[in-house]
Amino acid sequence: MNRLKDKVAVVTGGANGIGKITVEKFLQEGAKVICWDINKEAGEKLMEQNKGKSLEFQQVNTVNRSEVDQAVAYIIKTYGCIDILINNAGITRDATLRKMTQEQWQSVLDVNLTGVFNCTQAISEHMVEKGSGKIVSASSVVGLYGNFGQSNYVATKSGVIGLTKVWARELGRKGINVNAVAPGFIATEMVETIPEKVIKDLETKTPLGRLGKPEDIANAYVFLSSEEASFINGTTLSVDGGLVM
Repeated sequence: MNRLKDKVAVVTGGANGIGKITVEKFLQEGAKVICWDINKEAGEKLMEQNKGKSLEFQQVNTVNRSEVDQAVAYIIKTYGCIDILINNAGITRDATLRKMTQEQWQSVLDVNLTGVFNCTQAISEHMVEKGSGKIVSASSVVGLYGNFGQSNYVATKSGVIGLTKVWARELGRKGINVNAVAPGFIATEMVETIPEKVIKDLETKTPLGRLGKPEDIANAYVFLSSEEASFINGTTLSVDGGLVM
């Protein structure tokens, strides 16, 4: 507890799933959390569930750079700094190569890659000014080994790994740690659409014999955002039950 005491953290896609659990974990660890999400209803519900805690919700579309810049300006004016950025927001629009539409391709690149770039570029400027910061982005196990029917998603999650390495080199000398987390198959709302037979197959392939929990990823985000990870930079941490070895 209190590993993130008084740190100001921005969590994108923080109103549902892994993001929601991450917000709650960060609050437990003493952080002041600003949740960014396009889902206003879910964001307000999260606020209600955590009434009285150091949590604020901003409706932000990370693809829209002006919205990101305005949100960052407000946080700096209100809190004085941003210590941690968790690039968690992401979407899927699955289809095989031959059936994928331009809209499916572009929408996933916009959110999962351009959104990460927008947030990191805008917030890292303030981290550089104060000489410290933690940036953690969501990749995926499929970004490491590919996955049938996910050309768009895999391209973005592989891209996140590459960006993490570049930014770790560029920002490390400024006192900023940049890392990524590559979740395996996690039991979230997104997985609920997968047939039970496929879920069982995924569990069988995972050496630990189960799907991950959102808490597993949130715990990794907390660790990489804490001073315990002060000498970890440019790394992609696989949290997948041993699926990729």
